[in-house]
Amino acid sequence: MEIRLSGHGSYHHEFHIVWVPKYRKKILKGELKSFIEKHLYDVQDYHPDVEIEKYSIQIDHVHLIIIIPPRYSVSVIIGKIKANTSREIRKKFEWVKKIYWRNEFWSPGFFSSTVGIDEKVIKRYVEFQEKVDKGQLSFKFKS
Repeated sequence: MEIRLSGHGSYHHEFHIVWVPKYRKKILKGELKSFIEKHLYDVQDYHPDVEIEKYSIQIDHVHLIIIIPPRYSVSVIIGKIKANTSREIRKKFEWVKKIYWRNEFWSPGFFSSTVGIDEKVIKRYVEFQEKVDKGQLSFKFKS
């Protein structure tokens, strides 16, 4: 875990996100899975401070652990990832158009939860905050 700095503060905004293909079809495998793995990171071209820490693509859903700075809405960033990957999938894989006849691929919505910091880490942060503010100390806490 790393506390990140922004122009006006510091943050640790890590999220666990899950979403599924439309109708929860079991199609996220093979070449399509590899294509999605590659294109998940495209969001960083436009938002370099958004960081995908881990991902897992299962046959019928996607898991992400993603760091999203407080200046962005979680729904906006996830919406961009889903829209961009959907568009690129429909361009590259003609067979997808036979399954999804509209311009769609992902089911609407997603699941989101925060990945929290435990109480011990927060107490250490408070304890060392003065030194950090004075530039005397930089830190990375491990959970």
